[in-house]
Amino acid sequence: MSIEALPGDLAEPVPSARRAGTLRTLARSPRVVIGGLIVALLALVGLLAPVLGTVAPSEINPAFRNKKPGAERVIRHDDGTETKFVHRFGTDSLGRDVYSRTLYGARVSLIIGITVAALAVSVGLVIGLVAGYVRWVDGFIMRIMDGLMAIPAILLAMGVVSLSRAGLVAVVIAIVIPDIPRVVRLVRSIVLSIREEPYVEAAITVGTPTPTLLARHVLPNTVAPLIVQGTFICASAILIEAILSFLGIGIPPETPTWGNIMAEGRTLFRVYPHNIFYPGVCLALAVLAINMLGDGLRDTLDPRFAKRV
Repeated sequence: MSIEALPGDLAEPVPSARRAGTLRTLARSPRVVIGGLIVALLALVGLLAPVLGTVAPSEINPAFRNKKPGAERVIRHDDGTETKFVHRFGTDSLGRDVYSRTLYGARVSLIIGITVAALAVSVGLVIGLVAGYVRWVDGFIMRIMDGLMAIPAILLAMGVVSLSRAGLVAVVIAIVIPDIPRVVRLVRSIVLSIREEPYVEAAITVGTPTPTLLARHVLPNTVAPLIVQGTFICASAILIEAILSFLGIGIPPETPTWGNIMAEGRTLFRVYPHNIFYPGVCLALAVLAINMLGDGLRDTLDPRFAKRV
């Protein structure tokens, strides 16, 4: 019986069944579920920051400087009415609401993490495919990648930021550059192992164009590892951005980020620890949740780890 004569319900059972099985496995992983829920919650908080925040994050009120969490504030309007609200996380040395700034900080940190992960994976994927498949440029590309990896990521990011004007774009570029070599090495190793497979050699024998060969046979095998790698890059980017902002060479101080909030509150940490405690907890929670999600995805999508669980 020819393949064309098979019933329609038996012609393509494997891909759909495999996807359904992968989704069920992911749903049963506590790390994927818990990490995904926390990340989704933080993303939702960042999106709804204008609604959830009590006041504008940059609003300065010298009369309410360094108020502790739970301090009440009354605003009297021109028409004689009053509005009372509570500074849930207290205020900083300029009288700005730490709660609102922390909410807006989630938005900035997640945007930077996701953007850095997407750019690093995209650029690293292209370079890794070329390095792994085109033999004569492999050595040249990998020596450049080795040179970049020899420099600690935070030092390389600090050097890139110091050469440009502080801002969101500069910080993203500074964090992306150290992460690209890691993606390149990952993709290159996958390509080198797949390039010797019989089905790839058969495709080359029949004259399949190189772009088609890479897109059809090589690229699908890099999706799962790159998803996992992207989660770790996202967590690392959020942490490095906070470090750069804490050191005063990252996002401008007027922009609320978790690193900026902690940097502004470190001088009075012993007396007013709330300026560092709340954004610090959010930062630790975000990095922990993304790493948990990445660990769960790795254990599910990577066959070598799937056999251990």
